[in-house]
Amino acid sequence: MEVKRIIPALDIQNGRVVSGINYINIRDAGDPVEATMHYCAEGADELVMLDIDASHEGRSTMLDVAARIAKASTIPLCVGGGVSSLDHIHDLLNIGADKVFLNSAAVRHPELIEESAKRFGSKAIVVAIDVKVEEDEYKIYINGGRVVTDKDPVEWAKEMEQRCAGELLLTSMDNDGVEEGYDLVITRRVADAVSIPVIASGGAGKLLDFSSAVLEGHADAMLAASLFHFRKLDIKTIKEHLHILGIPVRLPFERYMT
Repeated sequence: MEVKRIIPALDIQNGRVVSGINYINIRDAGDPVEATMHYCAEGADELVMLDIDASHEGRSTMLDVAARIAKASTIPLCVGGGVSSLDHIHDLLNIGADKVFLNSAAVRHPELIEESAKRFGSKAIVVAIDVKVEEDEYKIYINGGRVVTDKDPVEWAKEMEQRCAGELLLTSMDNDGVEEGYDLVITRRVADAVSIPVIASGGAGKLLDFSSAVLEGHADAMLAASLFHFRKLDIKTIKEHLHILGIPVRLPFERYMT
């Protein structure tokens, strides 16, 4: 079993970290640089930064905020929100991002995934997939969860792998911010359909949710936001829980030297 990653998400609005429920009911969650430094010290494996209004407003991700986060981070950083061109990907990687994720642009222009992977390498290109259940079927949404598409999540994930995406960020809009657990059904369906890593996102609320995402959902990494921002659960405790269950993680060394 590959090492599993714990990834805090920094959802950015007006230069601040924010948190919401089901993509609405947004509330302030602090300064992005302070949050970055905290998560790096706590043992996070990576960070994801999302400019939550960029796609909806038809603009690019805020480079200044991304640059400040990248400068403060000692772990890999993945940035997205409104990413729609090779030039924009280049700009984000140039200011310090290690990976860039695309969602709406990937749906509208799937060839962009191939082009960006060829230019920057597959490991730098992540495709975000936002899903919601509509009439007992999983539907993919774009534009920050505002526009539904006719894409099937499993088939879309397979296509993105074929187009050389290096990783998938799968978010359950129904579970987002609810803290009642990841959607293990769609996570497992997608993870079992592809060979590239799948990050489970949306719904983490307790220790068991993280181990279930691996053991039942077959996720390679678990992303969470409000759970971490409001100190309801810390990363070290989650990693200890996974370690005890025999799930490989990168352990915070300071707890295991005695």
